[in-house]
Amino acid sequence: MRGSPNIPPMVTGRVRRRFTVDEYLQLERSAAQKSELVEGEVYAMTGATFRHSRIAANVVGAVQLRLRGKPCQPCGNDLRVLSAPSGLVTYPDVSVVCGQPVFHEPGPTDTLLNPTAIFEVLSPSTEAFDRGEKSLAYRAIPSLRHYVLLSQDRPLVEVYSRVRGEAWPCVVVQGEDAVVELAALEVTLPLRELYADLP
Repeated sequence: MRGSPNIPPMVTGRVRRRFTVDEYLQLERSAAQKSELVEGEVYAMTGATFRHSRIAANVVGAVQLRLRGKPCQPCGNDLRVLSAPSGLVTYPDVSVVCGQPVFHEPGPTDTLLNPTAIFEVLSPSTEAFDRGEKSLAYRAIPSLRHYVLLSQDRPLVEVYSRVRGEAWPCVVVQGEDAVVELAALEVTLPLRELYADLP
């Protein structure tokens, strides 16, 4: 979970400091707290609720189980993703990479460039950003095939999938008996598993 774009980003004196991706990464790798880069500005991330964290953990577990033996791997929210076309650098709740991971720089393997799927658990403070600017930035990543938004309040999932190049139709599924179909990963995820054992 990140701070809202309405919260003032990192500043130097009275002037907002804008950072390049490389400047941000240099700072981020030695920082005590995670932050994200949005339009050149650095925003501190806030902690997630228990429910938010459990849903994200359920997604990792459900995806991992179904990808065993396949050339795809899920990653949790400690792995950064860079949308190179937009310069947005974030920590998705869950990302999946298929095939060989590609990273921003040779050597460090902490900033992924080629996710196949990204999952975000919606929160009141970040929902507008996840649906707006972040969604557009993610969909600009050439490798991305699915952008998945999960409600934190009830079993409801929105799946945006790339078809025929740049079209991103949305499929909404809801209810514990529903399932999410992710064709690019060749997996089906029951919402009963994604929302299991929640308070």
